[in-house]
Amino acid sequence: MQIHDQMNSDFRADFVRQPAGLKHHPALVLNADYRPLSYYPLSLWPWQDAVKAAWLDRVDIIAEYDEVARSPSMEIRIPSVVVLKDFVKPQRKVAFTRFNLFLRDEFACQYCGATGDLTFDHVVPRAAGGVTSWENVVAACSKCNLSKGSKSLKRSGLSLRKPPRQPAAEQLRNMGRKFPPNWLHDSWLDFLYWDAELEA
Repeated sequence: MQIHDQMNSDFRADFVRQPAGLKHHPALVLNADYRPLSYYPLSLWPWQDAVKAAWLDRVDIIAEYDEVARSPSMEIRIPSVVVLKDFVKPQRKVAFTRFNLFLRDEFACQYCGATGDLTFDHVVPRAAGGVTSWENVVAACSKCNLSKGSKSLKRSGLSLRKPPRQPAAEQLRNMGRKFPPNWLHDSWLDFLYWDAELEA
């Protein structure tokens, strides 16, 4: 086991001593069903981790960059897409976090639709017994949040664009597909399906 760990360490050290430019070659990581582990944030590994996982036979490389990484004993083209050999079961329960709440609400104020300067609001104010839950908290811009204050929806004159619900994990994953990162490598596109219309 110790020898194996030492080999892993040496292997990683060899490949890390590369020109700085190679660090900008992330690998898209797919589950064994060829779907990304996550869409938002997109499941990416540094190229060194992808190379190491391939060397340890934990992933298959299914697409590569043109660039090559070299160590004293070998060279390998930098992986751009890897697929796990063992299926990782997706989480069924969605954690109630600020990020997931914004993702559920598509990064838009649930009162006016604005997408900037977001915070969150209790639909039924805490002062009136409102709880902090999926069903009572929504994304809100600062202007609407200030306008609503601790008033009820009716008294504030505001209305919700959609009723807040606890999202299913699959629903949240699909929501993430609507928000691709600013940069996508060509080799990733076939595995992402960013709701683009396919050419005939």
